[in-house]
Amino acid sequence: MRPGSRGGVTATKDMSRPRLPVRTTPVQPKSAERRPLRDNPRLIILGILLLIGALVAMMVLADQSREFSPDFLTEILLWSLSLADVMMVLALVFVLARNVIKLLVERRRGLPFSRFRAKLVLAMLGLTIIPSVLVLIVGGELIRQTTARWFADPIEDVLKSAKSIAVDYYTERQVVVAGHAARIAAQLPVAALQASDVAALRAAIEAEIRQGRVGLVEIYRVRGGAAPTPVVAVESPTLPRGHARASADRLAARVASGSSDATTHDPLTGGGELVRAGAVVRDAAGVPIGVVIASDHLSGSLAQHSRRITEAYEGYSQLLVMKPALEGVYLSAFLMMTLMILVSATWMGLYLAKRITRPVQMLAAGAREIGAGRLDHRIEPETRDEFGSLVEAFNNMAAELAASQRKLERSRLDLERKNTEVDERRRYIETVLERIATGVVSVGSDRRVETINTAAMRLLGLEGTVIGAGADRVFERDDLRPLGQMVRHAQEAGSAPAAQEIALARDGREVHLAAAATQFQTDGDEQGGVVLVFDDVTPLIRTQRVAAWRDVARRLAHEIKNPLTPIQLSAERLRRQFATAPPAARALIDECTATIVTEVDSLKQLVDEFAQFARMPAPKAVPTDLNGVLAETLTFYTGLFQHIVLAHRFAPNLPLVRIDAEQIRRVIINLVDNAVEAMGGAAAPVLPSGESPNIEIATQHDPANAVVRVTVTDNGPGIPPEDRDKLFMPYYSTKRRGSGLGLAIVRRIIAEHGGAIDVGDNVPSGTIFTIDLPC
Repeated sequence: MRPGSRGGVTATKDMSRPRLPVRTTPVQPKSAERRPLRDNPRLIILGILLLIGALVAMMVLADQSREFSPDFLTEILLWSLSLADVMMVLALVFVLARNVIKLLVERRRGLPFSRFRAKLVLAMLGLTIIPSVLVLIVGGELIRQTTARWFADPIEDVLKSAKSIAVDYYTERQVVVAGHAARIAAQLPVAALQASDVAALRAAIEAEIRQGRVGLVEIYRVRGGAAPTPVVAVESPTLPRGHARASADRLAARVASGSSDATTHDPLTGGGELVRAGAVVRDAAGVPIGVVIASDHLSGSLAQHSRRITEAYEGYSQLLVMKPALEGVYLSAFLMMTLMILVSATWMGLYLAKRITRPVQMLAAGAREIGAGRLDHRIEPETRDEFGSLVEAFNNMAAELAASQRKLERSRLDLERKNTEVDERRRYIETVLERIATGVVSVGSDRRVETINTAAMRLLGLEGTVIGAGADRVFERDDLRPLGQMVRHAQEAGSAPAAQEIALARDGREVHLAAAATQFQTDGDEQGGVVLVFDDVTPLIRTQRVAAWRDVARRLAHEIKNPLTPIQLSAERLRRQFATAPPAARALIDECTATIVTEVDSLKQLVDEFAQFARMPAPKAVPTDLNGVLAETLTFYTGLFQHIVLAHRFAPNLPLVRIDAEQIRRVIINLVDNAVEAMGGAAAPVLPSGESPNIEIATQHDPANAVVRVTVTDNGPGIPPEDRDKLFMPYYSTKRRGSGLGLAIVRRIIAEHGGAIDVGDNVPSGTIFTIDLPC
């Protein structure tokens, strides 16, 4: 069943739909077209290698440009690069113009994916051109600024500054080494030196070596006027080899002799220099007893820097002459490399855009073919990458669709047949539920109302909006709670349904329902829904009560009528017997006998009504003009009332109705008499509002329900709601001397005519009786 309708079934509509034709002979895919030259992967790889080679050549040429002569740079290399740049710009403009014009033509023709391809090409061109132009601008400006900085300051200032730095550095190192030598001489133990205690002396100077303050410390002992003799030397492991001992001996002799020149520089064979400084060691009396020579290593980079400064000055003089040509060569070379990359990237972007959009266009065209019903359409894969896999998947999908289409066609026909059967069954059930007078309410397993028919809404006083609402909320009214309890018990217990009689209060009347609840059968152990079915048995109960009253009336008429005639005859005999009695006695006898005869006549009339109610003859229904019967009946009341207005409003072209005219006339007379009596009798005064008492008899044709409706309306005091349900019961009357059988007889006459009678409030005041007669 298809969802979307109450009860789970929708009405069957036009089941025809467009069917995709399936060809019996598959169409062979087109033969593979010849691959364009630009789609050859080998050619693309060769182009990439050539581009890389050209870029490497340009870099080598730019690196070797300083060795070229000025004439070669300005007359050959610069003009060649400029010409190549112009050719590259023209090639770039041609490629861009060609592809842009092609995209415009495709878009104007409305070709598939032309907009997507245009966006893709523009995006790739933007990602290529914009960064390249920015790099070109920034790189060109960087080359110009760098070239300008090369010749910004005079080389003489640079060399003088470099020389000053070297001299200051040498002087600083000499002062530092001399200070270390003086400090070591002051801290050296005199006794150890005098005793030539090598271990003590070594221990005293090793700390200086470990802390890296000096690289070499040598101690000499001085005796008298003799030359200093070496005692101990401590050398740092990082000190380069190749320093001469003789230089230290000469410096020690010079220091011991009191010379002011206490420093020296010794070159090393491995490069670099040793800066030496000496200090005299004196005893407590101030007599020289030794000499300390401290040495520190200077690397050979300082001398090398000096030589490089000279060479740089010579190169600077040569570059100064070639500055314009050099700047032009660098800029042209950079521009050419940028243009080569830009042209290659542009072409590659256009190539990739086409490679991306072409398979997509083929798939779109294939999808249109499939959508048109040509399920045998296939696409020839051009590549083995993801797009090729996508094409293969498309072909497999088309093949599966073709196979599924045949199965779907068979299934569709079977489903249409079953849906037709289900819809017919659903319409039949819905028609039955809507037409029957039995109320039906279905509650789902979630305790929500799923369906409710018109009869149920009418009997329970509910609206169609309760569908989907919770059953507990729908049956929360006091009079509907027994129904809610039946639903809960049926869903929880799941027992067989048991009918119950439930009394409801509807518009001041009591409605009796015979209800039963049944649980849906489910496959599993889950609770199913509940179907609540109920009938209005109020007419049946009324009929039972009327039948009981008819039996009572029959017995009363039989038991009461027999003694009435003897009583009346006896009273009349007494009157005749005492006709000659004295006047006072005769007057008393006449009054008593008159009262007896009058009351006996009343009892006879009551007995006749009982008998008539008990033995109501069957109506002799013939097609009759109802308007004529009503008009004839109303003539009986002409001139009887002083203030009461008796009006009529008959519908024109009223169809003939099968009725017993005498019985219908009696019905109207009874209703009009009751209305007159309710408003105060024939001499009823004008109402307090100033209006005249009014009684209106109207007719109306209701073709939808195939009935003729008669209404008797008055503007009297009305009938209380609590009395309306009892109004048509036998022996119930609101009049002081009423028998209570008039409206019971009216209802019985209308019922035997196959009609219905109802009573309600007239607006703004009064009562309205409505009679429906089938036509």
